[in-house]
Amino acid sequence: MNKRSFLKNTGKIMLGAYLPQDIILDNLNAKYKDWSDSELSNDENFWKEIRKGYRLKSDYINLENGYYCFMPQVTLDHFVNNVLEVNFQGSYYMRNLQTENKEKSTAKLAEMLGCDRDEVIITRNTTDSLDTIINGYTWQVGDEAVMAEQDYGSIVNQFKLMARKFGIVNKIISVPNHPTGDDEIVNIYESAITSKTKLLMVCHMVNITGQILPIRKICDMAHSKGVSVLVDGAHALAHIDFNIKDLHCDYYGSSLHKWLSTPLGAGLLYINKPKIKELTPTIATWDENSDDIKKLNHTGTHPVHTDLTIINAIDYYLKLGKKRKEERLRFLQRYWSDKVRNEKGIIINTPEDLDRSCAIANIGIEGMKPSDMAKILLEKYKIYTVAIDGHGVQGCRITPNIYTSLQELDVFVKALKRMSKQS
Repeated sequence: MNKRSFLKNTGKIMLGAYLPQDIILDNLNAKYKDWSDSELSNDENFWKEIRKGYRLKSDYINLENGYYCFMPQVTLDHFVNNVLEVNFQGSYYMRNLQTENKEKSTAKLAEMLGCDRDEVIITRNTTDSLDTIINGYTWQVGDEAVMAEQDYGSIVNQFKLMARKFGIVNKIISVPNHPTGDDEIVNIYESAITSKTKLLMVCHMVNITGQILPIRKICDMAHSKGVSVLVDGAHALAHIDFNIKDLHCDYYGSSLHKWLSTPLGAGLLYINKPKIKELTPTIATWDENSDDIKKLNHTGTHPVHTDLTIINAIDYYLKLGKKRKEERLRFLQRYWSDKVRNEKGIIINTPEDLDRSCAIANIGIEGMKPSDMAKILLEKYKIYTVAIDGHGVQGCRITPNIYTSLQELDVFVKALKRMSKQS
């Protein structure tokens, strides 16, 4: 059975469940075809229809989509179909179809990113992707790596593991929550580079504050000094619209279960083609071709139905519109943050500049521990967030998604104002 027959069969199982949502989005696109992305970002009639495509819990307002953006029903139905069909075919599918279909999913990802197919592999998540690079380097005693204290903790710990195993030196800088401009950030990273620096890691979007960093400028600076750049793009992919080649980075890792809304267990790793041969696999594979990115992608038997659903998630994302989604997410963040930005007792840990953030922002209340703030928001106001306390950030990370309503954000704003007055 080829790919076309496979998808045709899976489509028969739950056609009635997801076809109406596809039709709704097609009809919306036709109705609003003359609207700009910016105009559509605050049209509640459009986004109310999008919201209908999600199954939402009613016992709290979910403002913690940063960890895992669950699937819209249309993608979830495709996923269930894929699970059923793979289970139905069993070993036949695994031996005859999984490789071909994973290739198609990978090619779809590469097209979305704007790079070549042989520069991308599907991984389990961002951590898997970034660790593949960090572990794959041939480290020597005294080699230096540069990163920020705001980077994801487990990845910083991976560099610390390399320090214990190979004697590398980690140079840790701090990214300001409210930079004066791109030059300030670039200069901070540049100040940590020496003649021994081998790799610089930087977040595309800082996970605890949502700040978008000037990746291309950092990459160009590092390359001028002979330093390679690894980008943590966990929160940027399918959140903000970009072409990966425009970033000038050497390596880029991301989680697809976040803003692309795939099933759990899907990530990607991009490697600029000339850099592939420099890396060593940490898990032996069938083919040790040093120029083939697949040498870094031996996973054994894994949930192949997740690989299949990546295509469905990309189809939904592209049909919704890359820039349209970004504009809506930025509108939602600014809708609530602008209402409390100048409130006494409230601290916003995310830059005010429109181009330096999107959906994610971090907010704190003077005199209140982040853990207490998150607890009060959930128990008293039925709003779910996540507390962040460390690395110059004390507050709750707030991440709405495209299904979030303005009424829900109004509830959040009222809660913040009351809490700040009572603190």
